[in-house]
Amino acid sequence: MAVFVLDKRKKPLMPCSEKRARLLLERKKAVVHKIAPFTIRLKERVGGAVQPVRIKIDPGSKTTGIAVVWEETTVSPKTGEVETTAHVLFLAELHHRGGAIRDRLTARRAFRRRRRSKLRHRAPRFDNRTRPEGCLPPSLQHRVDTTGAWVERLRRLAPVSGMSQELVRFDMQKVENPEISGAEYQQGLLAGYEVREYLLETWGRTCTYCGKTDVPLEIDHIHPRSKGGSDRISNLTLSCRPCNEKKGNRLVEAFLAKKPEALKKILSLAKAPLRDAAAVNSTRWALFRSLTQTGLPVETGSGGRTKWNRTRLGLPKTHSLDAACVGDVDRIEGGNRPVLSIKATGRGSYQRTRLDAFGFPRGFLTRKKAHFGFTTGDLVRAVVTTGKKIGTYVGRVAVRASGSFNLQDGSVLVQGISHKVCRLLQRADGYGYSLATSNRKESASLPSVNGGVSSARIG
Repeated sequence: MAVFVLDKRKKPLMPCSEKRARLLLERKKAVVHKIAPFTIRLKERVGGAVQPVRIKIDPGSKTTGIAVVWEETTVSPKTGEVETTAHVLFLAELHHRGGAIRDRLTARRAFRRRRRSKLRHRAPRFDNRTRPEGCLPPSLQHRVDTTGAWVERLRRLAPVSGMSQELVRFDMQKVENPEISGAEYQQGLLAGYEVREYLLETWGRTCTYCGKTDVPLEIDHIHPRSKGGSDRISNLTLSCRPCNEKKGNRLVEAFLAKKPEALKKILSLAKAPLRDAAAVNSTRWALFRSLTQTGLPVETGSGGRTKWNRTRLGLPKTHSLDAACVGDVDRIEGGNRPVLSIKATGRGSYQRTRLDAFGFPRGFLTRKKAHFGFTTGDLVRAVVTTGKKIGTYVGRVAVRASGSFNLQDGSVLVQGISHKVCRLLQRADGYGYSLATSNRKESASLPSVNGGVSSARIG
């Protein structure tokens, strides 16, 4: 992963390699500015030449892919056409917490109703409440706000000159052939890509009938067309060729008569609500308006164009690489970089009383959120030299008034860490961080604050 670089006055320069950043730190020419995403600040240099850097976004209901690329424009020696090569500098996947926000609002609404019914009378106020035009629910507005916040953060770390967002469909047929018309125009090069991508995500890229993976899959009608079945998305599924030929034009109830569990799963998924698709459709224009307010040019592309680019370039299916494939791109280099997983955790809760499932108090939180100079969510390094927990731990901390903290080191929770052995690395910013490779989801290393390599994941 490329390392972001700032000059002496905190102005963004071109990102550099990990090796170069390590040398600058060892030679005392730079200092660590931020741990995640890892950023260094030069001590002497002010300003410098930069190249066009673009932020690419693939919005999603639960996870949004983000890619920072350096675009290089060349002329093809064979065709003479201008080609765009995207050199990937940074990949990230932003995990939203819209579901948690929805659940908290539901609980708060239940508390409010209980106060009105059991306690003193409070007149309802819903009759005089009005929402402005274009207002989104908090769980959806959160997706727009967090994505926009990370765009602004990356703009402070890299010399961004443009942005790309997956939003609308490009009219590629008119671009390549202005005289195209009829059914040829209606189908086009991207015909079926949107439907296939939705089915692959819905059915988990496996055969619906036998459960095989990593095999060629075909689109199959749950209720056969020969018996009145439609081409609606709710009547389509995926199957391998042997299962498709074996099922033929039989009803799915007859074909899976001896597999009631598989039949129940198919029928339930076929009628599953389009909650995630509705969330993306509701927020995509709000995100687009938020990006245009930055004053930078915003390029848009459709989901079909994104998959067409990814399939043509032979890249694996991930949110971050989908972001790199958004818009106009002919080649992608550096797509195997590690991915920074960013999980929105929030900044704590105003509710200081913990309740059980029946609404009765089961515990109380401290009135202060900061203890001994630490707050919950801070990234710390704890070096324990005595006792049963001897070792070095790096991760997010949960503070207590007693001074005995809990520390989340990757997937391991270490309890009872004294505040005296903790050293602050980065203040809590409402997010949790971890590293994984883009195609295998394996843990990777981050540069440490002393210029070496830390083998512990940032939790």
